[in-house]
Amino acid sequence: MLITLFTDFWSDLHELRVWWQIAGVCVCALLSYLMARLVNRYTQPDDGMSAQEVLTAQTFSRTIFPATFWLLLFIGKLLLHKWQHVYLLSLLIPIVGSLALIRFGIYLSRRIFANSTQIGAFHQSIEKLFTWCVWFVAILYYSGFLQDILEFMDATTLNLGHNKLTMMEIVQGAVSVAVTVLLALWAGAALDKRLMKVSSLHTSLRMVLSRLGRSLLIIFAVLISLSMVGIDLTVLSVFTGALAVGLGFGLQKIASNYVSGFIILLDRSLAIDDLITVDKYSGRVTQISTRYTVLKGLDGVESIIPNEMLVSSPVQNLSLTDRSIWMSTDVGVAYDTDIEALLPKLVEVTARVLRVSAKQAPAAYLVSFGDSALMLRVGFWIDDPENGKLGVQSQVNRAIWQLFKEQNIVVPFPQREVNVLNSAEIFSK
Repeated sequence: MLITLFTDFWSDLHELRVWWQIAGVCVCALLSYLMARLVNRYTQPDDGMSAQEVLTAQTFSRTIFPATFWLLLFIGKLLLHKWQHVYLLSLLIPIVGSLALIRFGIYLSRRIFANSTQIGAFHQSIEKLFTWCVWFVAILYYSGFLQDILEFMDATTLNLGHNKLTMMEIVQGAVSVAVTVLLALWAGAALDKRLMKVSSLHTSLRMVLSRLGRSLLIIFAVLISLSMVGIDLTVLSVFTGALAVGLGFGLQKIASNYVSGFIILLDRSLAIDDLITVDKYSGRVTQISTRYTVLKGLDGVESIIPNEMLVSSPVQNLSLTDRSIWMSTDVGVAYDTDIEALLPKLVEVTARVLRVSAKQAPAAYLVSFGDSALMLRVGFWIDDPENGKLGVQSQVNRAIWQLFKEQNIVVPFPQREVNVLNSAEIFSK
Protein backbone atom coordinates (compact mmCIF):
# COMPACT_ATOMS: atom_id res chain seq x y z
CA MET A 1 0.00 0.00 0.00
CA LEU A 2 2.82 2.41 0.84
CA ILE A 3 4.62 1.64 -2.42
CA THR A 4 1.38 2.15 -4.33
CA LEU A 5 0.77 5.55 -2.72
CA PHE A 6 4.33 6.65 -3.47
CA THR A 7 4.04 5.45 -7.08
CA ASP A 8 0.75 7.24 -7.59
CA PHE A 9 2.09 10.42 -5.99
CA TRP A 10 5.23 10.26 -8.16
CA SER A 11 3.10 9.99 -11.27
CA ASP A 12 1.05 12.97 -10.06
CA LEU A 13 4.19 15.10 -9.80
CA HIS A 14 4.25 15.34 -13.58
CA GLU A 15 0.89 17.11 -13.52
CA LEU A 16 0.28 20.70 -12.46
CA ARG A 17 -2.72 19.86 -10.32
CA VAL A 18 -0.50 18.15 -7.74
CA TRP A 19 0.51 21.62 -6.63
CA TRP A 20 -2.99 22.08 -5.30
CA GLN A 21 -2.25 19.31 -2.82
CA ILE A 22 1.15 20.80 -1.90
CA ALA A 23 -0.43 24.24 -1.47
CA GLY A 24 -3.20 22.72 0.63
CA VAL A 25 -0.65 21.02 2.89
CA CYS A 26 1.27 24.29 3.32
CA VAL A 27 -1.92 26.20 4.11
CA CYS A 28 -3.01 23.54 6.62
CA ALA A 29 0.41 23.63 8.30
CA LEU A 30 0.34 27.45 8.52
CA LEU A 31 -3.21 27.54 9.91
CA SER A 32 -2.32 24.81 12.44
CA TYR A 33 0.74 26.78 13.55
CA LEU A 34 -1.31 29.95 14.01
CA MET A 35 -4.01 28.04 15.85
CA ALA A 36 -1.43 26.51 18.19
CA ARG A 37 0.09 29.93 18.89
CA LEU A 38 -3.36 31.38 19.59
CA VAL A 39 -4.38 28.58 21.95
CA ASN A 40 -1.04 28.68 23.78
CA ARG A 41 -1.40 32.42 24.27
CA TYR A 42 -4.75 31.99 26.03
CA THR A 43 -3.66 28.95 28.05
CA GLN A 44 -0.45 30.35 29.52
CA PRO A 45 0.21 29.07 33.08
CA ASP A 46 -0.56 31.64 35.76
CA ASP A 47 1.09 32.17 39.12
CA GLY A 48 -1.63 30.26 40.97
CA MET A 49 -0.98 26.98 39.14
CA SER A 50 1.10 24.24 40.71
CA ALA A 51 4.22 22.83 39.06
CA GLN A 52 2.31 19.67 38.08
CA GLU A 53 -0.47 21.75 36.46
CA VAL A 54 2.14 23.75 34.53
CA LEU A 55 3.68 20.52 33.21
CA THR A 56 0.25 19.22 32.18
CA ALA A 57 -0.57 22.48 30.39
CA GLN A 58 2.71 22.34 28.50
CA THR A 59 2.00 18.74 27.47
CA PHE A 60 -1.46 19.73 26.24
CA SER A 61 -0.05 22.62 24.18
CA ARG A 62 2.06 20.12 22.22
CA THR A 63 -1.09 18.35 21.00
CA ILE A 64 -2.66 21.43 19.40
CA PHE A 65 -0.53 21.59 16.25
CA PRO A 66 -0.69 17.90 15.13
CA ALA A 67 -4.37 17.59 16.04
CA THR A 68 -5.32 20.72 14.11
CA PHE A 69 -3.04 19.75 11.22
CA TRP A 70 -4.66 16.31 10.97
CA LEU A 71 -8.17 17.77 11.05
CA LEU A 72 -7.41 20.31 8.31
CA LEU A 73 -5.71 17.67 6.16
CA PHE A 74 -8.75 15.42 6.51
CA ILE A 75 -11.09 18.26 5.51
CA GLY A 76 -8.80 19.17 2.62
CA LYS A 77 -8.84 15.58 1.39
CA LEU A 78 -12.64 15.53 1.37
CA LEU A 79 -12.76 18.77 -0.61
CA LEU A 80 -10.01 18.01 -3.18
CA HIS A 81 -11.15 14.43 -3.70
CA LYS A 82 -14.02 15.67 -5.88
CA TRP A 83 -11.70 17.20 -8.51
CA GLN A 84 -8.34 15.37 -8.36
CA HIS A 85 -6.22 12.69 -6.77
CA VAL A 86 -5.21 13.14 -3.12
CA TYR A 87 -2.30 10.73 -2.82
CA LEU A 88 -0.10 13.20 -0.90
CA LEU A 89 -2.85 13.84 1.65
CA SER A 90 -3.45 10.10 1.97
CA LEU A 91 0.24 9.68 2.79
CA LEU A 92 0.36 12.45 5.39
CA ILE A 93 -2.94 11.92 7.24
CA PRO A 94 -1.97 8.63 8.99
CA ILE A 95 1.45 10.02 10.00
CA VAL A 96 0.07 13.27 11.41
CA GLY A 97 -2.83 11.40 13.01
CA SER A 98 -0.46 8.98 14.73
CA LEU A 99 1.61 11.87 16.09
CA ALA A 100 -1.53 13.63 17.36
CA LEU A 101 -2.77 10.42 18.99
CA ILE A 102 0.58 9.85 20.71
CA ARG A 103 0.77 13.35 22.11
CA PHE A 104 -2.86 13.29 23.23
CA GLY A 105 -2.30 9.91 24.93
CA ILE A 106 0.74 11.29 26.77
CA TYR A 107 -1.28 14.32 27.83
CA LEU A 108 -4.07 12.10 29.15
CA SER A 109 -1.66 9.89 31.11
CA ARG A 110 0.04 12.86 32.74
CA ARG A 111 -3.26 14.64 33.37
CA ILE A 112 -4.72 11.60 35.12
CA PHE A 113 -1.87 9.65 36.67
CA ALA A 114 1.08 12.03 37.18
CA ASN A 115 1.09 13.42 40.74
CA SER A 116 4.23 15.56 40.47
CA THR A 117 6.64 17.08 38.01
CA GLN A 118 8.88 14.03 38.29
CA ILE A 119 7.68 11.43 35.80
CA GLY A 120 8.64 7.99 37.09
CA ALA A 121 10.46 5.33 35.08
CA PHE A 122 7.39 3.07 35.00
CA HIS A 123 5.21 5.92 33.73
CA GLN A 124 7.76 6.73 31.03
CA SER A 125 7.90 3.05 30.02
CA ILE A 126 4.12 2.96 29.59
CA GLU A 127 4.24 6.10 27.45
CA LYS A 128 7.02 4.62 25.28
CA LEU A 129 5.07 1.37 24.90
CA PHE A 130 1.99 3.32 23.81
CA THR A 131 4.10 5.29 21.31
CA TRP A 132 5.60 2.13 19.82
CA CYS A 133 2.16 0.52 19.51
CA VAL A 134 0.74 3.51 17.62
CA TRP A 135 3.66 3.64 15.19
CA PHE A 136 3.52 -0.15 14.78
CA VAL A 137 -0.15 0.07 13.77
CA ALA A 138 0.72 2.89 11.37
CA ILE A 139 3.44 0.73 9.80
CA LEU A 140 0.98 -2.15 9.43
CA TYR A 141 -1.48 0.22 7.75
CA TYR A 142 1.08 1.47 5.24
CA SER A 143 2.38 -2.03 4.52
CA GLY A 144 -1.13 -3.37 3.88
CA PHE A 145 -0.91 -6.04 6.59
CA LEU A 146 -3.38 -4.29 8.89
CA GLN A 147 -6.37 -5.21 6.74
CA ASP A 148 -5.26 -8.86 6.60
CA ILE A 149 -4.86 -8.96 10.39
CA LEU A 150 -8.30 -7.43 10.91
CA GLU A 151 -9.90 -9.94 8.57
CA PHE A 152 -8.16 -12.81 10.38
CA MET A 153 -9.34 -11.56 13.79
CA ASP A 154 -12.88 -11.12 12.47
CA ALA A 155 -12.91 -14.70 11.16
CA THR A 156 -11.48 -16.27 14.35
CA THR A 157 -14.15 -17.11 16.94
CA LEU A 158 -13.76 -18.09 20.60
CA ASN A 159 -16.33 -20.16 22.50
CA LEU A 160 -17.15 -18.61 25.89
CA GLY A 161 -19.78 -20.86 27.41
CA HIS A 162 -22.89 -20.68 25.25
CA ASN A 163 -21.67 -17.53 23.51
CA LYS A 164 -19.28 -17.09 20.61
CA LEU A 165 -17.14 -14.02 20.26
CA THR A 166 -14.68 -13.14 17.55
CA MET A 167 -11.23 -11.87 18.36
CA MET A 168 -12.23 -8.61 16.73
CA GLU A 169 -15.12 -8.14 19.17
CA ILE A 170 -12.87 -8.87 22.15
CA VAL A 171 -10.24 -6.38 20.99
CA GLN A 172 -12.89 -3.80 20.19
CA GLY A 173 -14.38 -4.27 23.66
CA ALA A 174 -11.01 -3.92 25.38
CA VAL A 175 -10.08 -0.84 23.38
CA SER A 176 -13.52 0.68 23.88
CA VAL A 177 -13.41 0.14 27.65
CA ALA A 178 -9.85 1.52 27.88
CA VAL A 179 -10.66 4.62 25.85
CA THR A 180 -13.92 5.44 27.62
CA VAL A 181 -12.42 4.83 31.08
CA LEU A 182 -9.47 7.10 30.26
CA LEU A 183 -11.86 9.78 29.05
CA ALA A 184 -13.93 9.32 32.21
CA LEU A 185 -10.81 9.69 34.37
CA TRP A 186 -9.88 12.78 32.38
CA ALA A 187 -13.33 14.25 32.95
CA GLY A 188 -13.10 13.27 36.63
CA ALA A 189 -9.76 15.05 37.01
CA ALA A 190 -11.21 18.16 35.35
CA LEU A 191 -14.26 17.97 37.65
CA ASP A 192 -12.00 17.61 40.70
CA LYS A 193 -9.99 20.67 39.64
CA ARG A 194 -13.17 22.70 39.18
CA LEU A 195 -14.68 21.64 42.50
CA MET A 196 -11.52 22.41 44.47
CA LYS A 197 -11.76 26.02 43.28
CA VAL A 198 -15.32 26.46 44.61
CA SER A 199 -14.54 28.18 47.90
CA SER A 200 -18.21 28.40 48.88
CA LEU A 201 -18.34 24.62 49.45
CA HIS A 202 -16.75 22.91 52.44
CA THR A 203 -13.54 21.01 51.69
CA SER A 204 -15.08 17.68 52.69
CA LEU A 205 -18.16 18.26 50.53
CA ARG A 206 -15.95 19.10 47.56
CA MET A 207 -14.00 15.88 48.02
CA VAL A 208 -17.22 13.84 48.32
CA LEU A 209 -18.61 15.31 45.11
CA SER A 210 -15.28 14.71 43.38
CA ARG A 211 -15.09 11.05 44.46
CA LEU A 212 -18.72 10.37 43.60
CA GLY A 213 -18.44 12.12 40.25
CA ARG A 214 -15.34 10.16 39.27
CA SER A 215 -16.89 6.85 40.35
CA LEU A 216 -20.11 7.49 38.41
CA LEU A 217 -18.16 8.55 35.33
CA ILE A 218 -16.13 5.34 35.36
CA ILE A 219 -19.25 3.17 35.83
CA PHE A 220 -21.08 4.92 33.00
CA ALA A 221 -17.99 4.69 30.78
CA VAL A 222 -17.72 0.92 31.26
CA LEU A 223 -21.45 0.38 30.67
CA ILE A 224 -21.49 2.57 27.56
CA SER A 225 -18.39 0.93 26.10
CA LEU A 226 -19.80 -2.56 26.65
CA SER A 227 -23.06 -1.53 25.02
CA MET A 228 -21.19 -0.07 22.05
CA VAL A 229 -19.58 -3.44 21.25
CA GLY A 230 -22.88 -5.32 21.62
CA ILE A 231 -22.32 -7.06 24.98
CA ASP A 232 -25.56 -7.82 26.85
CA LEU A 233 -25.43 -5.98 30.17
CA THR A 234 -27.74 -8.52 31.85
CA VAL A 235 -24.75 -10.85 32.18
CA LEU A 236 -23.38 -8.42 34.76
CA SER A 237 -26.12 -9.46 37.19
CA VAL A 238 -24.16 -12.64 37.97
CA PHE A 239 -21.05 -10.61 38.67
CA THR A 240 -23.03 -8.20 40.85
CA GLY A 241 -24.40 -11.08 42.93
CA ALA A 242 -20.95 -12.59 43.36
CA LEU A 243 -19.57 -9.21 44.39
CA ALA A 244 -22.30 -8.77 46.98
CA VAL A 245 -21.50 -12.17 48.48
CA GLY A 246 -17.80 -11.33 48.51
CA LEU A 247 -18.46 -8.04 50.27
CA GLY A 248 -20.60 -9.81 52.83
CA PHE A 249 -17.90 -12.31 53.77
CA GLY A 250 -14.33 -11.68 52.71
CA LEU A 251 -14.38 -7.97 51.89
CA GLN A 252 -16.36 -6.57 54.80
CA LYS A 253 -13.34 -4.74 56.23
CA ILE A 254 -12.59 -3.14 52.88
CA ALA A 255 -16.25 -2.24 52.37
CA SER A 256 -16.37 -0.82 55.89
CA ASN A 257 -13.36 1.39 55.19
CA TYR A 258 -14.90 2.69 51.95
CA VAL A 259 -18.25 3.43 53.60
CA SER A 260 -16.45 5.07 56.53
CA GLY A 261 -14.53 7.25 54.08
CA PHE A 262 -17.73 8.65 52.61
CA ILE A 263 -19.16 9.14 56.12
CA ILE A 264 -16.08 11.14 57.17
CA LEU A 265 -16.31 13.33 54.09
CA LEU A 266 -20.06 13.87 54.41
CA ASP A 267 -20.30 14.63 58.15
CA ARG A 268 -17.33 17.05 57.96
CA SER A 269 -15.82 15.79 61.20
CA LEU A 270 -12.40 15.78 59.54
CA ALA A 271 -10.89 18.00 56.87
CA ILE A 272 -7.53 18.48 55.23
CA ASP A 273 -4.99 20.22 57.54
CA ASP A 274 -6.88 19.24 60.70
CA LEU A 275 -4.71 18.24 63.66
CA ILE A 276 -6.06 15.02 65.14
CA THR A 277 -5.10 12.25 67.53
CA VAL A 278 -6.52 8.75 67.15
CA ASP A 279 -5.29 5.79 69.18
CA LYS A 280 -1.49 6.26 69.38
CA TYR A 281 -1.28 8.28 66.15
CA SER A 282 -1.35 12.04 65.89
CA GLY A 283 -0.58 14.56 63.19
CA ARG A 284 -1.98 16.75 60.45
CA VAL A 285 -4.46 15.31 57.94
CA THR A 286 -2.81 15.53 54.52
CA GLN A 287 -5.09 13.23 52.50
CA ILE A 288 -8.55 11.72 52.90
CA SER A 289 -9.29 8.94 50.43
CA THR A 290 -12.25 6.59 50.32
CA ARG A 291 -10.26 3.83 52.06
CA TYR A 292 -7.70 5.49 54.31
CA THR A 293 -6.57 8.80 55.76
CA VAL A 294 -2.96 9.98 55.87
CA LEU A 295 -1.64 11.71 59.00
CA LYS A 296 1.69 13.51 58.89
CA GLY A 297 3.16 13.80 62.36
CA LEU A 298 5.18 16.75 63.58
CA ASP A 299 8.27 14.53 63.29
CA GLY A 300 7.60 14.05 59.55
CA VAL A 301 6.41 10.44 59.85
CA GLU A 302 3.27 9.71 57.82
CA SER A 303 0.71 7.25 59.20
CA ILE A 304 -1.94 5.57 57.04
CA ILE A 305 -5.09 5.18 59.14
CA PRO A 306 -7.99 2.99 57.95
CA ASN A 307 -11.16 5.06 57.80
CA GLU A 308 -13.01 2.52 59.94
CA MET A 309 -10.76 3.44 62.88
CA LEU A 310 -11.66 7.12 62.52
CA VAL A 311 -15.38 6.30 62.63
CA SER A 312 -15.43 3.66 65.39
CA SER A 313 -12.72 5.09 67.71
CA PRO A 314 -12.60 8.35 69.69
CA VAL A 315 -10.77 11.04 67.75
CA GLN A 316 -9.31 14.24 69.20
CA ASN A 317 -9.59 17.04 66.66
CA LEU A 318 -7.50 20.02 67.74
CA SER A 319 -8.80 22.21 64.95
CA LEU A 320 -12.43 21.22 64.37
CA THR A 321 -13.93 24.61 65.28
CA ASP A 322 -10.87 26.52 66.56
CA ARG A 323 -7.18 25.88 65.96
CA SER A 324 -6.13 27.54 69.22
CA ILE A 325 -5.01 25.21 72.02
CA TRP A 326 -4.12 25.85 75.66
CA MET A 327 -0.75 24.94 77.11
CA SER A 328 0.83 25.36 80.53
CA THR A 329 4.12 25.06 82.36
CA ASP A 330 4.65 24.52 86.13
CA VAL A 331 7.38 26.00 88.28
CA GLY A 332 8.11 26.20 92.01
CA VAL A 333 9.42 29.26 93.95
CA ALA A 334 10.61 29.77 97.49
CA TYR A 335 8.09 30.49 100.26
CA ASP A 336 9.47 33.95 100.90
CA THR A 337 8.74 35.07 97.32
CA ASP A 338 6.36 38.02 96.79
CA ILE A 339 3.69 36.15 94.82
CA GLU A 340 1.49 39.20 94.22
CA ALA A 341 4.35 40.98 92.44
CA LEU A 342 5.61 37.89 90.60
CA LEU A 343 2.39 36.67 88.95
CA PRO A 344 1.81 39.79 86.76
CA LYS A 345 5.46 39.67 85.62
CA LEU A 346 5.08 36.02 84.61
CA VAL A 347 2.07 36.97 82.48
CA GLU A 348 4.03 39.84 80.94
CA VAL A 349 7.11 37.84 79.91
CA THR A 350 4.95 34.98 78.58
CA ALA A 351 2.94 37.37 76.39
CA ARG A 352 6.17 38.54 74.76
CA VAL A 353 6.92 35.08 73.33
CA LEU A 354 6.38 35.21 69.57
CA ARG A 355 4.05 32.23 69.15
CA VAL A 356 1.89 32.91 72.21
CA SER A 357 -1.56 34.03 71.08
CA ALA A 358 -2.32 37.73 71.39
CA LYS A 359 -6.08 37.12 71.12
CA GLN A 360 -6.26 35.39 74.52
CA ALA A 361 -3.94 36.69 77.22
CA PRO A 362 -1.77 34.32 79.30
CA ALA A 363 -2.52 33.72 82.96
CA ALA A 364 -0.50 32.75 86.05
CA TYR A 365 -1.85 30.88 89.09
CA LEU A 366 -0.76 29.71 92.49
CA VAL A 367 -1.93 26.10 92.33
CA SER A 368 -0.59 24.40 95.46
CA PHE A 369 1.74 24.49 98.47
CA GLY A 370 4.53 21.99 97.99
CA ASP A 371 6.88 20.48 100.52
CA SER A 372 9.63 22.96 99.72
CA ALA A 373 8.09 25.43 97.23
CA LEU A 374 5.03 27.37 96.16
CA MET A 375 3.80 25.71 92.95
CA LEU A 376 2.89 28.14 90.18
CA ARG A 377 1.29 27.44 86.81
CA VAL A 378 1.59 29.68 83.74
CA GLY A 379 -1.06 29.02 81.08
CA PHE A 380 -1.15 30.39 77.54
CA TRP A 381 -2.77 29.83 74.12
CA ILE A 382 -1.14 29.21 70.74
CA ASP A 383 -2.76 29.56 67.29
CA ASP A 384 -0.44 27.30 65.28
CA PRO A 385 -0.26 23.86 66.92
CA GLU A 386 0.77 22.38 63.55
CA ASN A 387 4.22 23.91 64.17
CA GLY A 388 4.70 21.85 67.31
CA LYS A 389 4.27 22.50 71.03
CA LEU A 390 7.70 21.70 72.44
CA GLY A 391 9.37 24.71 70.82
CA VAL A 392 6.96 27.30 72.20
CA GLN A 393 6.99 25.67 75.63
CA SER A 394 10.78 25.89 75.65
CA GLN A 395 10.63 29.58 74.73
CA VAL A 396 8.18 30.28 77.56
CA ASN A 397 10.35 28.37 80.06
CA ARG A 398 13.44 30.31 78.98
CA ALA A 399 11.60 33.62 79.36
CA ILE A 400 10.48 32.62 82.88
CA TRP A 401 13.99 31.53 83.81
CA GLN A 402 15.42 34.86 82.56
CA LEU A 403 12.86 36.70 84.72
CA PHE A 404 13.85 34.66 87.77
CA LYS A 405 17.51 35.53 87.28
CA GLU A 406 16.72 39.24 86.91
CA GLN A 407 14.48 39.28 90.00
CA ASN A 408 16.68 36.94 92.07
CA ILE A 409 13.81 34.50 92.45
CA VAL A 410 14.92 31.27 94.10
CA VAL A 411 13.74 27.97 92.67
CA PRO A 412 14.13 25.65 95.68
CA PHE A 413 15.00 22.00 95.50
CA PRO A 414 14.02 19.29 98.00
CA GLN A 415 16.21 19.23 101.15
CA ARG A 416 16.31 16.71 104.00
CA GLU A 417 17.65 17.10 107.51
CA VAL A 418 19.47 14.15 109.07
CA ASN A 419 19.51 13.98 112.89
CA VAL A 420 22.14 11.70 114.37
CA LEU A 421 21.07 10.12 117.66
CA ASN A 422 23.64 9.46 120.38
CA SER A 423 26.18 11.58 118.54
CA ALA A 424 28.35 11.94 121.66
CA GLU A 425 28.89 8.20 121.87
CA ILE A 426 29.69 7.99 118.15
CA PHE A 427 32.29 10.79 118.19
CA SER A 428 33.83 9.59 121.50
CA LYS A 429 34.78 6.41 119.81
